[in-house]
Amino acid sequence: MKKFKAIASIATPFPRANTDTDIIIPAKHLKSIKRTGFGEYAFESVRFDSKGKRIKGNVFDAEKYKGAKILIAGDNFGCGSSREHAPWAIAELGFRCIIAPSFADIFAGNCVKNGILAVPLPQEQVDALVLAAEAGHEIRVDLGDQTVICQNAYYKFLFNLAHKKMLLDGLDEVGQTLQVMPAIDSYEEKQKLKTPWLFKS
Repeated sequence: MKKFKAIASIATPFPRANTDTDIIIPAKHLKSIKRTGFGEYAFESVRFDSKGKRIKGNVFDAEKYKGAKILIAGDNFGCGSSREHAPWAIAELGFRCIIAPSFADIFAGNCVKNGILAVPLPQEQVDALVLAAEAGHEIRVDLGDQTVICQNAYYKFLFNLAHKKMLLDGLDEVGQTLQVMPAIDSYEEKQKLKTPWLFKS
């Protein structure tokens, strides 16, 4: 996955509380385990009407927010099912960072595994960033310093240190394991000598 250190971008404001993973990517589109092909269906009920026609003024397709890498979301974002397709879909829309008052635990974990930074901030700070996003102001998020900066506003956020290292290094659990494969191979070779009967096929 891509390393995450810092980004500076305009932001898309979507402060709806309790946005579940079925809103992020409807279950009817979960037809693949590949990480691509879900962006076009992301936030489908927000972007399209029942006839499949694009809803005018929806923030995800607004020219004003085109190219935004930051999503400002509402409380309890990513609740519902544990589908990893949700961060896949969000990533395909171009977002590398989501800022919200809180996230569903499994969703936040899935974000880390897919190179997306989920930043928790108090509601009043998120509200201020929503206004900044609507005004078109650039927001800077620095994972190294654990800060969000917008104009004269400076916010610090807490973040799991193990997850921080994963994002900074661009390595999920599998990638981290592959880094120590020489040590694992060495251990197995020693074990073969000590207990050869365990390795007989």
